[in-house]
Amino acid sequence: MNDLIAAKFNPPVWMGDQILRDKLLERLNLALSQRMTLVHAPAGYGKTSILAQWRLSLEERPHKVSWVTLDRDDSDLKRFVQQLIFAIRGNESDTDESSFAVDLPPRAALSIILNMLSGESRPFVLILDDCHNADSENVLNFLQTLVRNAPGNCHFVFASRDFPRLGQSILAAEEQYLEISSEDLRFSKRETGLLLSRETESIAPDEVGEILDRTEGWPIAVQLISLSLKSGIAHDQIIEQFGKSGTDLARYLSEQVLMGLPEEERDVVTRSALPDKLTGELVNLLCDREDGWLLLERLEQQGVFLMPTSSDRRQYRYHQLFAEYLRDRLRRSDPALFATLQRRSATWFAGQDKVADAVNHAILAKDNALLAQILEDAGGWRLIPQGMQGVVEEGLSKLPDDLIRSRPRLALAQVYLQLKLGELGKARAEFDQFLEISRNSALSADLLTETRVVGDTLADYENQPVTLEDLLARESLLRKLPANDHLVFANISETIAAKYFEGGWLERALQPALVARDHYRACGTIYSDIFTRFLEARIKRAQGRSKEAAGILDSARDTIIENFGDNSDLAANCSAFQAEILYEQDQIEDARNLLEWALPHMEQSDGWVDVYAAAYFTEARALTSEGMFEDAVAVIDRARRTASWRRLRQLELLAGICEIDLHIINGSGMDAGHELADATGLDQIAATMAEESPVYRPVAVAASLCAARLQLLAGDFDRAMHDIARLHGWASQRGAGRLLIDINILAAFGHRNAGATDDARACFDEAVGIAMFQDIVRPFLEMRQFVQPCLSDALAGDIHVDRFRAQFLKGLAKSLSVSKNRVTVNGPFTEAESEVLYYLSQGLSNKEIARFIGMSPDTVKYRLKSMFKKIGVHKRVDAVRVSAERGLIPSSAGSSMTTERRTT
Repeated sequence: MNDLIAAKFNPPVWMGDQILRDKLLERLNLALSQRMTLVHAPAGYGKTSILAQWRLSLEERPHKVSWVTLDRDDSDLKRFVQQLIFAIRGNESDTDESSFAVDLPPRAALSIILNMLSGESRPFVLILDDCHNADSENVLNFLQTLVRNAPGNCHFVFASRDFPRLGQSILAAEEQYLEISSEDLRFSKRETGLLLSRETESIAPDEVGEILDRTEGWPIAVQLISLSLKSGIAHDQIIEQFGKSGTDLARYLSEQVLMGLPEEERDVVTRSALPDKLTGELVNLLCDREDGWLLLERLEQQGVFLMPTSSDRRQYRYHQLFAEYLRDRLRRSDPALFATLQRRSATWFAGQDKVADAVNHAILAKDNALLAQILEDAGGWRLIPQGMQGVVEEGLSKLPDDLIRSRPRLALAQVYLQLKLGELGKARAEFDQFLEISRNSALSADLLTETRVVGDTLADYENQPVTLEDLLARESLLRKLPANDHLVFANISETIAAKYFEGGWLERALQPALVARDHYRACGTIYSDIFTRFLEARIKRAQGRSKEAAGILDSARDTIIENFGDNSDLAANCSAFQAEILYEQDQIEDARNLLEWALPHMEQSDGWVDVYAAAYFTEARALTSEGMFEDAVAVIDRARRTASWRRLRQLELLAGICEIDLHIINGSGMDAGHELADATGLDQIAATMAEESPVYRPVAVAASLCAARLQLLAGDFDRAMHDIARLHGWASQRGAGRLLIDINILAAFGHRNAGATDDARACFDEAVGIAMFQDIVRPFLEMRQFVQPCLSDALAGDIHVDRFRAQFLKGLAKSLSVSKNRVTVNGPFTEAESEVLYYLSQGLSNKEIARFIGMSPDTVKYRLKSMFKKIGVHKRVDAVRVSAERGLIPSSAGSSMTTERRTT
């Protein structure tokens, strides 16, 4: 008894800055009605801390609590019994009795202890801390018997780094067992924030989250970081160095964990920590053993920060900080062994088709030849459309250029990677250099095909024009490919679909897009599958089937978030296309919310003409609709800079046309529109619409539509109607329903001004018929100066329309009436008068104006008189002319009013 240490029978007096862990305390309180609680976790998880807090809370209850902190000597059963008797008796211990019990056989000693417990009238709690130290079979058997035979008022709590066998399964079946593991002991974000905020007031929520992710809630690691913060070290510097040798954490792991293991197990743990994920086969490979799975089970039980990653325990991992410490330790102490084991790992993972792991280990081995071989054998450039761009980028960055260029698939991977990074100039230079080198070497038929695929993809990203003959040649190539080369087959099919879409052949584009998707799915590449969904949605939208397009994009977004995250490049691309549809459905705020983060992200990541056009031009139009015209023009300037940087001539041309459209939408005046049209060469571009294969069909279409608007506003109706008829024929032939809405709005306005009332009504009715079941509204609002006269006719009482069409028309009229009026800036008119003036400038009668703005014709008449008086005129046409001359309305409005008066 003279060898007993009094401190063993109380929790440590100083436990550092403790965080009160209420939820765990509640669980321990509930467990008092059960027989046994096991708290097991590796070192530093706060087992002693939480039990000390709990013991303190029990002082307010009528419980007797005994505590023993066990050490290595307590694995001897006689000494263990001695500690146990002393703990149970406490200050009442009789030295002679306790000494006598030590000399008794285990069964007799057990009887004495059970009799002592039976004499307790109060609930009794025995806490044994650090049970892993007393790990002998005799002690464990003694404890198991004690737990099973103790009186009903007893509750036993064991804290251990390993998992002692104490008959837990039987107790669990009897609902007499509680288990608290490292998962339960991890700090939450709230607890982490509380501890860190004690040391610094400047810790931000995102910094707390970063520390929590890095430490995985390991309490001792969070505690050490808090102490480092207290000393003034920046949190990012702490995070960067935290798992490396020489840090406080490294010393803790060495003293508390690694040095406590037998030498054989220490070697196994050090070697097996190299991979991120661990299996029995990998343990055998790295440790030259044949009992890998048994070793993993044993190490998991011994509390060395090893945890299963699946419910069937077929894969494990070490805590990331522990693994980093072990890797750094091995790299410093034995660099040759470190490289050898990394090489073994790389080769093994490559054989398992786990390319990312193989590449990572080859890089750590600093073996360029092995790294190049792994990348090439895995397919080189093929890895990128399979969603492994980051792996290829990391791998190629470690290889010298000469080695990359000497291996064709790596050279093609370099080209493909650069075009995905937006470095089209570098990609073109590398590809042309590869072609030059290849002329002097005999490439296999497969490599020639792959070279063609990468070259066509590069040309598509550069937005090089493609003729119908080129597309037919690509289709011919498909017939020569083996059907099981899914990736090449899919890639070629996708580029064919994209080019048919660009040329306006919508139905013809849809089939190869769906074929590409089937092949991408056959080779399991979700990444490229997403792009075919984007293309299908674009085709559906162009056909005027916006709701179908929206559904496709919604489904794609769910897949993107699940597999790539909601801040990925794919998520940004999807947001751009979704925003375009939302804007057309007049959900401007939702569209801008998507573009707020997506557009800046896309400017720094992967993108192509379609997605940039959708993002930039939707944002610019939305800003214009909200009265922020200068901001809208600034967005167009950003589009031009991106076009210049990425060498996208089509995007540059479309940006110029979009800026003209913005002036028309904003009512900025004919002069600005014509000046920009001349600078852009709008008429010359529009004229290419008559060609069978213009360089950029989307540019020709946009230019023709824009030119027709300007011509109508200028009163050049014959020329406008000629171009509109050509556009209508082309769009009808290709089923371009979305384009037909714009075309028919302009055609209706032109026919109306020419007095062809029936034709005007037919065209406007066709536009409404396409739009109304797809919730497409913005084209009508953007072209309100063309829409309002035709809408007035459609709403006239003498024309019969079905209830769906009537509902859409009324909603359209309401949207037009509540949209922000931008007729005057600082004129003499009130806001109500300005609204009347705007409708007046469109040639509407008093009754029509009254219907649009929801007032009586008499009120309109009264406001007109007030306006006439303010500007000194007596006639409606003079009011419009003078207002236009003074810049209170667009100068084009005067010509519209004059034409309207002439035709009526």
